[in-house]
Amino acid sequence: MINVNFAAHISIMQIKKAAYLISSPDWEKCPPAIKPEYAFIGRSNVGKSSLINMLCNNEKLAKTSASPGKTQMINHFEIVSSSISEKDKKEYYYEWYLVDLPGYGFAKVSLSSRRRWEQMIEHYLKKRENLSQVFVLIDARHSPQKIDLEFLLQLKKWEVPFSLVFTKADKESQKIVSKNVKDFLQAMRKDWMFLPGHFVTSAIKKMGRDKLLGYINEMNEELSV
Repeated sequence: MINVNFAAHISIMQIKKAAYLISSPDWEKCPPAIKPEYAFIGRSNVGKSSLINMLCNNEKLAKTSASPGKTQMINHFEIVSSSISEKDKKEYYYEWYLVDLPGYGFAKVSLSSRRRWEQMIEHYLKKRENLSQVFVLIDARHSPQKIDLEFLLQLKKWEVPFSLVFTKADKESQKIVSKNVKDFLQAMRKDWMFLPGHFVTSAIKKMGRDKLLGYINEMNEELSV
């Protein structure tokens, strides 16, 4: 089992600014590809908006809804973050995009709307040149779902880098969550030689926030060199 563990020298990211920028119906209408971009996607009702709000420490940033399928376009948020380098003890600032993508396994929508969403997501993931990482959200309350495993195989086919984010870890016991995470990774082994990094999170308890932001901060540092 592969997990993402951070050495003590990785400083914690501080979010200085998180603001909604634009919603785009197509990847070609997205903002200029001049900043690192981190996209979040998952099955409908996986808790994506709540996770984004938790990461950015802003409960009103991404719109949450009890009805699956609320997100219907490519939503960009402009983020400014900082961290103190262990090398020179200086504070460095980074500007990047956080992207909220429509869910897969869509809610009750028409076939034409579903196909439009699928094409929009596929084109964005395959063609967005500044896309640094996709965070695929998996509901930690459930055993491995075929739809999630199939989506990951699509990312593999498209050669899109990704990590797993298990959500809603507070909704079940630690024992059940651990089993579901282990079973999901085991299911991946049928098609994958190497497993991606993964995070276990809870938007309510802010579990996994520092590790996930630390990982993004690490990528920002590498991209800025």
